[in-house]
Amino acid sequence: MRITRVDCHVLLVPNLDPSACSSAQDDLVVEIHTDAGIVGIGESDVSPWIGRECIRARGTHCMSLGVEELLLGADPMQPESLWARLYSATKMTGRRGAMICALGAVDMALWDIRGQALGEPVWKLLGGAAVPHVVPYASLLPTGHSRQEQRESLLHKVRRARELGFHAAKLEICWQGPYSHGGLQEPDEAVVAMVAEARAAVGPEMTLMVDVAYAWNDARQALRILKQLEPYDLFFLETPLNIDDLAGHAFLHDHSPIRIAAGEWQNTHFEFLDLADRAKIDVLQPDVGRVGGFTEARKVVQLAEDRGKLIVPHCWKSAIGIAASVHLAASTNCCPYVEFMPAELSESELRTSLVEDELLPIGGTIPLPARPGLGVRLNRDALRRYSVS
Repeated sequence: MRITRVDCHVLLVPNLDPSACSSAQDDLVVEIHTDAGIVGIGESDVSPWIGRECIRARGTHCMSLGVEELLLGADPMQPESLWARLYSATKMTGRRGAMICALGAVDMALWDIRGQALGEPVWKLLGGAAVPHVVPYASLLPTGHSRQEQRESLLHKVRRARELGFHAAKLEICWQGPYSHGGLQEPDEAVVAMVAEARAAVGPEMTLMVDVAYAWNDARQALRILKQLEPYDLFFLETPLNIDDLAGHAFLHDHSPIRIAAGEWQNTHFEFLDLADRAKIDVLQPDVGRVGGFTEARKVVQLAEDRGKLIVPHCWKSAIGIAASVHLAASTNCCPYVEFMPAELSESELRTSLVEDELLPIGGTIPLPARPGLGVRLNRDALRRYSVS
């Protein structure tokens, strides 16, 4: 089997809000076609225009070759060796950042092809089932342009998530730091008050997590709030500091009463080595599309298992990425949850309509996928509707 064509789709919702703290408003979807008629799909959480050019751009020498040029005519049944070739041949212009995200979408599509060709779901190709099912947590981003509006939105969504059968939920409280929703800035204590209200709303049985989106510049300031959050029994607190502050994260690991989670932006397992060993992060959050695809994500899983850490994949795109997270989690011993944006609680049309036959929770868990490859199919009408140049 050989690769015959690579299609890169840039997708955009019609009601784009540049002030929103949501990357689910756009998408890069990659389709890889083969001479056997099998087509694999992948996506990545990156600027779709930049990611598309990373794949399309031509190369001129052995340290900066073109991804599409390298893929055409290649054997898609060897995703790991092909990933190594792509990585080595693009190091001068790639190595990290957007290029790795683009390779992540490509790699996801290659594993999809391999699974379809062999008639097996991807999780079986990654080593087989390590768990009987996968547990999703509802990832909840509030709407509104005032703290009161966001408060009401978040309380509604967390109550609704419980009604939908989720056993766990994450509160996106992006009220501090450079990524505060709509530029809204609030005192640190407002974060504590929001968590307290959410805990009261759902009771003690539901697992809660919190994402503050890189809120604090100082680890000691972050620790002060973490100590105030301890009574509310959080499973983890995500991205409290600038992601490059490895020493600050290590300080929090040594002093925080709550697990620290991070890794949504990391590219390749090499960056996760720093996050695990130098920053001492408790919960590693590889995004399959951003880390470099399944080929790199499984290396992150291995280093987490070797160090006694947890894996909770990041995913804030469409049901394509959710499917990838589920396959990774199914083959992983140390993955208690996967991030899941419920379609019923999402404002993104890409999340709600891009695929057919998406993987859905049943009674709070997702059964192991049975269909070959990723097990999801593109909705061609939606692909045409949201495609832009």
